[in-house]
Amino acid sequence: MINFLGTPKLDTKRLILRRFELKDVQSVFNHWISDERVTDNRINAAHKEVSETYERVAKIVKDYSSDDFCYWAIEMKDSNNLIGEIDLYNFDNNTGNCEVSYSLGYNWWNHGYGTEALKAVVEFGFGQMNVHKISAAHNIDNPASGKIMMKARMAQEGTVRHMIRNTKGKYKDCALYGILQKDYNESKSILKQEITVFVNKDKRE
Repeated sequence: MINFLGTPKLDTKRLILRRFELKDVQSVFNHWISDERVTDNRINAAHKEVSETYERVAKIVKDYSSDDFCYWAIEMKDSNNLIGEIDLYNFDNNTGNCEVSYSLGYNWWNHGYGTEALKAVVEFGFGQMNVHKISAAHNIDNPASGKIMMKARMAQEGTVRHMIRNTKGKYKDCALYGILQKDYNESKSILKQEITVFVNKDKRE
């Protein structure tokens, strides 16, 4: 059974994952949701007016009243810049499964921030919420997102043709990824064993 905990603050080496606040509206608009380079990988069109972003953030803030709402703002620790968002959603209480999605501002691509945030949320989903499986998808013309998923130990499970249609009317094929709690726990155990062997080897030398 899923243990719903809402949206607690999560810390990583470089990031803080926290709840959105209304004061974040301008940063959300400026940093990613008005940028077509980012929204081309989303279903919804880039925002043209800050008022659109305000309505969206206000709805997110309101939804925090539900324990099964897990939606984080991604903030840089060193600069307090808001650089993106990540969420767990589409929870199925029968299977214990859910999905994850994320968006990152273009200026922060290719720096490992997406991987860092996804790893934290996957760890939270399995370690704290007792989720059974976490799934994700990305447009096949956005392979960088797939690399993020693989670095978070997710495995590609297939491809769905014309899974989405973007706001320009173009259909896009999507690659599907997933990870089971069992596989995640096993991979953590293997990693710990490898670290132990490495440390012991150093001691012998």
